[in-house]
Amino acid sequence: MAEAGRSLSRSLASVGPEALKRFDEALAAEAGRRHEAFLAGIEAYRHHPYRRAMPPVPLAWSQGTTRLWDYRAATCPADAPPVLVVPSLINRAYILDLSPKRSVMRYLAEKGLAPFLVDWDAPGPEERGFTLTDYIAGRLDAALDRVVALTGRKPVVVGYCMGGLLALALAQRRPDSVAGLVLLATPFDFLAGRESNAVLMRALAKPLGELIAAAGVAPVDMLQSMFSALDPGLAARKFAAFTRLKPKSAKARDFVALEDWANDGVDLAGPVARECLFDWYAENSPAEGRWLIAGRAVRPEDVTIPSLLMVPHRDRIVPPISALPLAERLHGAKLLMLSGGHVGMLTGPRAKSDVYGPLMRWIRRVAQ
Repeated sequence: MAEAGRSLSRSLASVGPEALKRFDEALAAEAGRRHEAFLAGIEAYRHHPYRRAMPPVPLAWSQGTTRLWDYRAATCPADAPPVLVVPSLINRAYILDLSPKRSVMRYLAEKGLAPFLVDWDAPGPEERGFTLTDYIAGRLDAALDRVVALTGRKPVVVGYCMGGLLALALAQRRPDSVAGLVLLATPFDFLAGRESNAVLMRALAKPLGELIAAAGVAPVDMLQSMFSALDPGLAARKFAAFTRLKPKSAKARDFVALEDWANDGVDLAGPVARECLFDWYAENSPAEGRWLIAGRAVRPEDVTIPSLLMVPHRDRIVPPISALPLAERLHGAKLLMLSGGHVGMLTGPRAKSDVYGPLMRWIRRVAQ
């Protein structure tokens, strides 16, 4: 980019004032056009009639704000392999059950499995003081026990994004209660390819720490801003593209469904935020073997159950270079590289063929 900038500078220096004036006018006009398209896209999104409406799911267990949803179909065999799905603490769990055509949970149920989904929800008064140990050794342990009690079998545990790290820690803690481990777009080496992020996070530790201490949580707006900073031009591009879709088209509905979910984030409990922002992103504690749950280091090398990793090639939130070290450190793990992105792997047009199907078949093989 630096060389391209120097080349452009040389090109501009070689033209006369009239050409420069026309260039400035054209540049201003294009900037205005893109800005208007961005605003038009936001307005079209705000007024789109789509609203998510999915059939209700039975509640299997709850504690505090944490719930466990039972997605087993009415025709589910008594010996169906159970699956415990663990989402991130930052975003809503329904990304795994977004719409009738984009639901990994309902797909697994249709294929004769017994899927259960952990729903963390926003932290309540009790959860605001939670650490990751509280969530994993407390809530996740209890959810696992409930699935085993309901099905009489050890489940395969599936973790998505940050939920993958929670699932990894659970599998290490409870090897006799977990049949297999699946990690979808799960980060592990937080400095690989992003060393500058650690420098920035250390510099921001004091002001961010004071904000979290004052609020008791990491506010969702702060977290959303951090995600947006990964690709500052994304919002303008996607909303401008939305204006070119037919409002009644399936693509327009899919866009609104996904955007509604993305804008429906939750706060992160204060102690958890400190662990994630300052221990994970600043100090790389998982990859360095210094991330502790209930006083024990979380080590992929200690997890010996069958494992599957699905890593998207075009993931900007969890770049492959961050996720791939898990494939090397998990004993005998199977690795599937995907063509999609972080969210697209679950909601894109190829989700069923690239993710849902291979995931279901691997679970069946492990559960035999």
